[in-house]
Amino acid sequence: MEYKTLGGSDLRVSRICLGTMTWGRQNSEADAHAQLDLATAAGVNFIDTAEMYPIPPNAQTQGLTERYIGSWLAARGGRERLVIATKAAGPGSAMKHIRGGPRLDRSHLRAAVEASLARLQTDYIDLYQLHWPERVANYFGQLDYRHRPEKDGIELLETLQALAELVQEGKIRQIGVSNETPWGVMRYLQLAQQHGLPRMVSVQNPYSLLNRSCEVGLAEVMLREQVDLLAYSPLGFGVLSGKYLCGQQPDDGRLTLFPSYQRYSTPVGVAATERYVQLARDWGLDPAQMALAFVNSRAFLGGNIIGATTLAQLQSNLASIELTLSAEQQEALDAVHRDYSNPCP
Repeated sequence: MEYKTLGGSDLRVSRICLGTMTWGRQNSEADAHAQLDLATAAGVNFIDTAEMYPIPPNAQTQGLTERYIGSWLAARGGRERLVIATKAAGPGSAMKHIRGGPRLDRSHLRAAVEASLARLQTDYIDLYQLHWPERVANYFGQLDYRHRPEKDGIELLETLQALAELVQEGKIRQIGVSNETPWGVMRYLQLAQQHGLPRMVSVQNPYSLLNRSCEVGLAEVMLREQVDLLAYSPLGFGVLSGKYLCGQQPDDGRLTLFPSYQRYSTPVGVAATERYVQLARDWGLDPAQMALAFVNSRAFLGGNIIGATTLAQLQSNLASIELTLSAEQQEALDAVHRDYSNPCP
């Protein structure tokens, strides 16, 4: 396993981060524990979760993912060897079951942290992230930004001050954002400097061969400001493994079980995926490992968040850390990207 210091923090994290959003819907508690055992044995020390998990979210299962991690920690111990990241949900019509409708203000963030700590059975959270902004912004595949300042919610300064209190109390160690824009990242950094508050050390955004949009503006911010990317959906909901090509619908596939998730299954996305999968096969590589190795190679990467529903998938995904793509292979991938530029943002 490879390790690095995350952004401008003191957190030393594995390049592969274990994603957990299926635990509680597609995976049982026993499955979750088995995945944690396998990943940590392979050197993974970085675990990412969220208060709203598992996905798709609902009131009956909300918080189960954190509970499964908590029961594993209670049984295995070794909390000090791990970097655990979780996230506070922002406002949304599908979130009414969380705190009556989550906000990013002082009272809500404190309640969210306390609840996550209890479910995780720990005294502190290493990295606490804002799952999405409390304002109109382009995230979750949205395009064509429409400026609506009248829709702005809690001021970013108030949110940052609330997080600073929790850092001072030792409940969280470092802070980050998710589904955030270059403006949002820079504004948080500006406020931190102006008011002597904690800096954001990471941004968890989608990044894969099908969505390299953060390279356009966010990459420069991350590299200049020491804010690392935590790449989610590096396989585009499993699409880049090739298992959905030619109309295939595997029984246990996420897109088979939850067909509303079509972000990575657009016609142009499928066409790009066909090209990437064919390259992998021409090179004698597993398509999923190739796609993950591409993400692993990025200079701005802090952690590649991989998720799996089976131990076999997880074992294969973990092995991607051993694959280094050649300059010629990188150029071939870039050539496809030039033909299909960010088909699934």
